[in-house]
Amino acid sequence: LSPGFNLAMANFNIDVQLTDGVRVSLISYMSSRHHNEFWVKGGFFQIDKVAFLNSQLMNDIWKNLTLKIGHMEINYGDSHFRRTDGGNALYNPFVENNLMDAFTTEIGGELYWQKSGFLAMVGITDGEIQGSTTKGDDRAPSYYGKAGYDGTFNDFRVRLTSSIYTTKSSISNTLYGGDRAGSRYYFVLEPTTATLTANSFSGRINPGFRDNITAFVINPFLKFKNIEVFGTYEIATGNSQVENGEIQSTDPAQGSFQKLSKRQANQYAIDGVYRFAKDKMYVGAKYNVLDGDLAFGQSTTQPNINQGVRQDVRVERTAFAAGWFITKNILLKGEYVTQKYKDFPATDIRNNGKFEGFVIEGVIGF
Repeated sequence: LSPGFNLAMANFNIDVQLTDGVRVSLISYMSSRHHNEFWVKGGFFQIDKVAFLNSQLMNDIWKNLTLKIGHMEINYGDSHFRRTDGGNALYNPFVENNLMDAFTTEIGGELYWQKSGFLAMVGITDGEIQGSTTKGDDRAPSYYGKAGYDGTFNDFRVRLTSSIYTTKSSISNTLYGGDRAGSRYYFVLEPTTATLTANSFSGRINPGFRDNITAFVINPFLKFKNIEVFGTYEIATGNSQVENGEIQSTDPAQGSFQKLSKRQANQYAIDGVYRFAKDKMYVGAKYNVLDGDLAFGQSTTQPNINQGVRQDVRVERTAFAAGWFITKNILLKGEYVTQKYKDFPATDIRNNGKFEGFVIEGVIGF
């Protein structure tokens, strides 16, 4: 790789207040690595007040409730609040997201309860990034929830949440592959034939749990004056359709595939950020590790169906970042990153791989 400018990304958000306590949001990608064309991310309808029902009883019931319905970014874990989403990079102190990037949009609803810093949420969606009315036996809803506490005591803020997400069957689940914008580490550890769109997620790891998945994550956040620490402890298990034997070869010579046991991936991440100069500048460090049982060489192209070869691998990332909020809407940030790949198959380009270098990014948000 050599120094160069990467694709400029842009998001376009529309937020409309329909009436007191009722709003709608629509988010689109105007330019991104994965989709260069204008692309709708999703939108949702949110109800915080129900005065339109003209019922004091419902007003009292709804006092601590919020309902979101739509094709929206699901609220699994807290990392998606600090990640970069296409052109929206103001909330991420670093340049890239977690190795196993839990982010997707699905169609469904979420009901929230919040009081005195305590929060709880339950959600149900169709379990996929887009809707469908076909192959009903292969699809099942996703159920997920979150519980936690977020409170401030003088100069000390503490937030602790836990989330769970599960679906028993899907045509194509994308909890760890739902990003339609792409990563910020362009072309790292990719073949020379790589293209901007086809190899959009360089540097990330998708465990490939496309059929069934159960994921659990704990996210602690601590802030004391100008110092903040954010952590992730995550466990995910699941399989793909070919591993479950749902896809069989049309070639009798290949025989039939049996259902395999579920694979597991574990992720740990911690970052620390120190803000100074009246929060206009910051420095930070992040350490992110993924240990997982990945399947290599899977194929669903007939008649060459292949369940792949399973292998335990490890990926480690260390990143150091600094940023300057020139104004509250303009951010200049830079990052030095080192990422190492261990125990990948010899046939994989990431075998004993490593990349390191600088990324400098400018962000405008308004």
